[in-house]
Amino acid sequence: MLLDTASLYFRAYFGVPDSVRAPDGTPVNAVRGLLDFIARLVQDHRPDDLVACWDDDWRPHWRVELIPSYKAHRVAEESEQGPDEEETPDTLSPQVPVIVDVLAALGIARVGAPGYEADDVIGTLTARASGPVDIVTGDRDLFQLVDDARQRRVLYPLKGVGTLQTTDEAWLREKYGVDGPGYADLALLRGDPSDGLPGVPGIGEKTAAKLLATFGDLAGIMAAVDDPGAKLTPAQRRRLYEARDYLAVAPKVVRVAADAPLPEFDAALPTEPRDPAALEELAARWGLGGSLQRLLAVLPR
Repeated sequence: MLLDTASLYFRAYFGVPDSVRAPDGTPVNAVRGLLDFIARLVQDHRPDDLVACWDDDWRPHWRVELIPSYKAHRVAEESEQGPDEEETPDTLSPQVPVIVDVLAALGIARVGAPGYEADDVIGTLTARASGPVDIVTGDRDLFQLVDDARQRRVLYPLKGVGTLQTTDEAWLREKYGVDGPGYADLALLRGDPSDGLPGVPGIGEKTAAKLLATFGDLAGIMAAVDDPGAKLTPAQRRRLYEARDYLAVAPKVVRVAADAPLPEFDAALPTEPRDPAALEELAARWGLGGSLQRLLAVLPR
């Protein structure tokens, strides 16, 4: 089980009231919400391995070089030395180091890669895995990793994590008319304002799905643009031709990496906390109470 950790703690932050606070009054709604998410996931799905995948760089420079608008609207402060600072709610930012400390004390693997997003960590671990993989994320971009033959599916939270949409190839085909790899082509044609991806003007989701159904993939669509006999409307042909520079680089931006350089780590779900004393201290300082106890109670014995 691979967790898109930031996606889940953002959801926890907005889903759990900020009246949930530590003894000193600091909000801990994201921390406690994430612990409750993980407890429910472990209880319901019993994974052998669990990895909290991490954004070491939420806006990698190599993606920005290809598409400068990539996530540009979410930048709080640009940095010459390292990752740009992401715009984050004031009361969420201080909770992220607490999440890091709690995961470490629990012994839950937290894995990132310099210059890569959590999506790329997930893509790399999915490519490496020999058995079934469940990806837990509120980010539809990861639908591109769905693969029934290899038992890769996405569990997409609809409400908390009590209600998860199980995203497999049948669901994708019914909803979008594509398979997993086809979803990446659909996304880059359609565009995604939340990620600063412009897409092809005039090509919406339905048109993109029809083009992919007709021509197979992005390469097939672009070959059709150069084929006078291909069944494209004049407007479609013109729009795709005018967007050819964007379409040449967009796949590298949209498709998750499968070769991010990951550190050595133990993915096994812990049976007991790695550092009980540190965990006890964190629980007392931050008032983690029932959320932490619920997670500890469902760890395998």
